[in-house]
Amino acid sequence: MIVAMGIQIAPAGVADFHQVLTDHPRYWGERDLRSLHLLALVQEFGSTCLVARAEDGIRGYVFGFVTPEGTGYVHLIATRDDARGTGLGRRLYAAFAEAAERQGARRLKAITSVANTGSIAFHRSLGFEVKIVDDYNGPGRAMAVFDRDPVVPAFVP
Repeated sequence: MIVAMGIQIAPAGVADFHQVLTDHPRYWGERDLRSLHLLALVQEFGSTCLVARAEDGIRGYVFGFVTPEGTGYVHLIATRDDARGTGLGRRLYAAFAEAAERQGARRLKAITSVANTGSIAFHRSLGFEVKIVDDYNGPGRAMAVFDRDPVVPAFVP
C-alpha cells in the first residue's frame, strides 16, 4: 500500500470494481469501455489491480497482470475527471510497475487505439516506445503498442 497526498494506492477488491463501473463516466467520459472491465482481473490478479482511494472515493485505478513471459501488461488505467493533471496516473503506473516487478515482470506493455492521442502522449512522457501495429486487434484494426524496459522506471518526479 502506498499513501501520498491523502491518496492510498492499494489492491482493488470486488466492491472497488463495482464502484468503478458505477462511476464509469467520471473516468471515461462519453466512451463506454465497461466491456473492457473484467472482474476476473481483480479476482485472479489482485496484486496488480490497484485503486487510488481518497476520502471522496476512488480517484483512479489500474488493472493489469504479469504474463508468463515476464511482461507487466496494463489493461486499463484511468483517473477520475477531477484528478487529472495531478500526477496520479504516473503514481498509479509506478505502483503497478513495483507490483509487477514483485511478480517477476521485466518489462511493461500497454495498448490503445491509434486515435487516442492523449494516451499516446501520456505513455511517451513515461518513456514508453510506441509502435503502430497493423491488424493488432484483428483485420484492419491497428493499435498503438507501448513497451518499456526496465519494468521500474522513474515515473514519478
